[in-house]
Amino acid sequence: MDSTLTRRQQEIYDYLRDHGEVFTHPPTLDELCAALGLSSKGSLHKQIQALIKAGLIEPMNNHRRGIRLVQRQDENRLPLLGYIAAGKPIEAVDRDENIEVPAFLRTPRPCFVLQVKGDSMIDDGIHDGDHIVVEERTQARNGDIVVALVDGSEATLKRIEQRPGMVVLHPANASLRPMKFAPERIAIQGVLVGQMRRYH
Repeated sequence: MDSTLTRRQQEIYDYLRDHGEVFTHPPTLDELCAALGLSSKGSLHKQIQALIKAGLIEPMNNHRRGIRLVQRQDENRLPLLGYIAAGKPIEAVDRDENIEVPAFLRTPRPCFVLQVKGDSMIDDGIHDGDHIVVEERTQARNGDIVVALVDGSEATLKRIEQRPGMVVLHPANASLRPMKFAPERIAIQGVLVGQMRRYH
């Protein structure tokens, strides 16, 4: 038993670690309450917050829905969060997987993996089907290749240029034109730091 946890927190952590296959997706508070036979969702929420603070459970946010155990960096695995458009923006498709990523392809900061759909970045060597490693960030330098969320719902992979009153997302494909947006329509979710490709 981890001496920093209460008995109840340890029980919840042990259950998540040993019974992950019970759930088809990371469980919600309601689902975990039912599985553990608990009557108070509020009490469970406090225990989950304590496990997050202890670094055993990932914070819940727009990327990571449900309750997930932290994947240790020494396992060389990162969350595979879905698809990213290298072309016309498409809505990100959520996936609940982890993928092995060599340490040299990521940074010490939180990272995640997306699979590329489309060919708008082929002149930068990013092809349809590639897996990219993205460092979570909300800011980027001009010229960075970023994961940009357009209008809060559609994600795309492009090289960013930030001008006064305008954000330009540049493709790396001579047949395509840059896309121009008002700054408030664009939210940066991360910056490309690594890339993986499988050859058949």
